[in-house]
Amino acid sequence: MDKISDDVNHPPHYNQNGIECIEAIEAMLGEGYEHYLQGNILKYIWRYRYKGKPLEDLAKSAWYLNRLIQLKTRGEKSN
Repeated sequence: MDKISDDVNHPPHYNQNGIECIEAIEAMLGEGYEHYLQGNILKYIWRYRYKGKPLEDLAKSAWYLNRLIQLKTRGEKSN
């Protein structure tokens, strides 16, 4: 289970020079970041039965869903 956790939450190949890829994407996309998250949620749900790593794909989908929830929570608090 630790490998899934590492590959889902902080994969080393998505962190270069102290910058997490997801944070760079959020900065680049601005308001489009929400749609990026939604697309990744759908992608991992779509493929979880077919790729051969169902628990990892479901965990990744949940990870993106949690990011979307955090984003929307921040938006609610700023209104």
